[in-house]
Amino acid sequence: MMSRFLPAVLLCSVLLAPAAADPLGKVLDQENQANGVSRKALPGVDDLTYLRRVTIDLIGRIPTAEEIAEYEALPPSTRQQKTVERLLADERFADRWTIFFADMLRLRSNAEGGGASIAFIHRAVRDGMGWDEMSRRMIAASGKAGATPELGYILGDNADPMALAGSTAQVFLGVRVACAQCHDHPFDVWKRKDFYGLAAYFGKTRRVQSQFTNTVYTTEAEQTTVLWPPEGVEDGAERKPMVPAFPFELDKADRPSRPIARLRALRRKQAQLAAAKTKSNQKGDAGLEALLAAAGTKADRRSSGKNTDDLGVANEAKRDAKKLKIAQARYRASKLRADLAAMITNPRNRLFAQSFVNRVWGELMGRGFVEPVDNFSQENRASHPRTMDFLADEFIAGGFELKGLVRTIVNSTPYRRQHAVGVEDPVRIELESAFLSTPMRRMMSEVLYDSVVTAGHLFDVKHEKGKNLKVVWSRSRVAKRPAEGSEAAVKPQLLADATSRKVMKKPRLKKGKGGSPYDVEQAIELDFDALLAESKQDGVKIERMQVMSKEEIEAMRMQQQAANNRPDVEYFDRFIRSVFDDNPRFSTSMRMASPAAPEHFLRIFGQPSRATLDEKRDHTPSMRQALMLLNGRLTHEASRVGELEPIHKLLTGDTPRLEAAIRLAYREILTRNPTATEIAEAQEVISGAGSPLNGMADLRWVILNSNEFRFLP
Repeated sequence: MMSRFLPAVLLCSVLLAPAAADPLGKVLDQENQANGVSRKALPGVDDLTYLRRVTIDLIGRIPTAEEIAEYEALPPSTRQQKTVERLLADERFADRWTIFFADMLRLRSNAEGGGASIAFIHRAVRDGMGWDEMSRRMIAASGKAGATPELGYILGDNADPMALAGSTAQVFLGVRVACAQCHDHPFDVWKRKDFYGLAAYFGKTRRVQSQFTNTVYTTEAEQTTVLWPPEGVEDGAERKPMVPAFPFELDKADRPSRPIARLRALRRKQAQLAAAKTKSNQKGDAGLEALLAAAGTKADRRSSGKNTDDLGVANEAKRDAKKLKIAQARYRASKLRADLAAMITNPRNRLFAQSFVNRVWGELMGRGFVEPVDNFSQENRASHPRTMDFLADEFIAGGFELKGLVRTIVNSTPYRRQHAVGVEDPVRIELESAFLSTPMRRMMSEVLYDSVVTAGHLFDVKHEKGKNLKVVWSRSRVAKRPAEGSEAAVKPQLLADATSRKVMKKPRLKKGKGGSPYDVEQAIELDFDALLAESKQDGVKIERMQVMSKEEIEAMRMQQQAANNRPDVEYFDRFIRSVFDDNPRFSTSMRMASPAAPEHFLRIFGQPSRATLDEKRDHTPSMRQALMLLNGRLTHEASRVGELEPIHKLLTGDTPRLEAAIRLAYREILTRNPTATEIAEAQEVISGAGSPLNGMADLRWVILNSNEFRFLP
């Protein structure tokens, strides 16, 4: 009977009015017309569907009932724009988009400098740092792992010139040149010499690890490891150091560029505001932000002179590289990588802006102008180059700022369009390819996790103290008295980890291997601000933030047990009864150490390991995913009705308000009101469950397991 409850995706009758000013939608419509697209665009989604979609995309979870009420209270003419601005200012915006960057840059919190690099990205997104500035810092970074937060990108490939050449081109420019490492590219313009010229920028960079302190750092050597010709190509030929060469074309300096002119004006304004703020608020050291603002002012001044095709970014990057605060001389800055970073982020390098715009468009729209999003090539042209160029121009003019780009897309008509539900595949594909409808998208693993937590009120304590007392039996090891008759007592050793406790009616041993499952609500949570604060202190060791596997936990337990065992003492097992208050409170997945353990919810639902360049998120459904949602603790705890939840008051008392409770459940989980049929069916299930609380738990469990919940509307 429960299967009848699986809600279907509804096509609502109240549609969003198109935005008053939508230049992006206009450009896309004109390009579709020029391409001969004859099909009509699908209408926009209803108000609540838009709220759910944009909330998921911008802050990585479904909206709460309170947020829905606030949204509906706003004037219809402005509620969408005001909601977008609220979400852009939400602290979770940086959390959600840090995941986007971590996937793209393959940042791992358990890698050398990885945790600090993730924290750097988070702060940069939060503070509105431009993508160009973020990129320059990561490409040119030198110093000690952890102490230099940007260094995680270079260390991710162990400072290997060949690996960095391939990853840098693919990540920052969307071009796959790695194939040219061994031979000329068979399907594109790239020659082997192009690849070696790019790799030469990294040829003097060295990864060094201290033999005494295990400190890992990068520095610049005098000699390069990149030689030409490659070994074994020309027998007897003398191999010489490869001269660095940037293989990508820049727009000509004599060609007028409105986006660059707007960028110059923006930076002048930002520099003036920063200078005024520095003058009024700071007495001593101006700080990093003021230093960057001052550098921008000087760059703008240079831009008004001669030969300013690059806005002075090359000289700026060189200067910043020299000003790196390096504790010791061994951490030598890289002039070559600073030069490379300047050329990659040059506003006249169209690939830099185009590739990033394409990634963000694909993230929000379900597909990019170029697919895959990191494969710009002669054989893989953009489907809508004019629209992509429009967004790239706006991105450059806006200072390469992520929030501005996201704002432009989510306020556009194409973003609001409905899914092509019930349409035959050839027509559906045609509509989605022209962005006349939006593709169906599954929630990425972190979003699904946090949405379940949000729906179940698990970010906060939802049960009254003492309402969920449970008896727990823990196995301990107790020592017998020494053979010689000594009365010396030996303290019992707790063998079971807190996360492996089982509620038992009587003591019993679990056969098989021991070990603790990963405890979802007790997951390691990264404190980004603390990581960055520690990174500023010279000599502070930043602990690796990592998720331990079952095997690692069991090995640690056994090691501890062995250390505490006395060889001259016999031990026996004893079971200790304890009572605890089962009132879980879950952490956000957006700040968990990542990637998670292989068996964790996030990995099962597609979080990548970030081990290889071409590994992408896997959104393929599986039986394991279904079982985890059906039987997992996360869904179970979210379904239970807590005494502190608003819905609890509607279900208890002398006159339960069952219909109001059902409406609230649908709004909290699906961001919509239920139909009359759904209300009737829900009442039937709740009435047959023995109690309203148990029945509501069943209903919430069903909705959480529905396709409507797992997919973006």
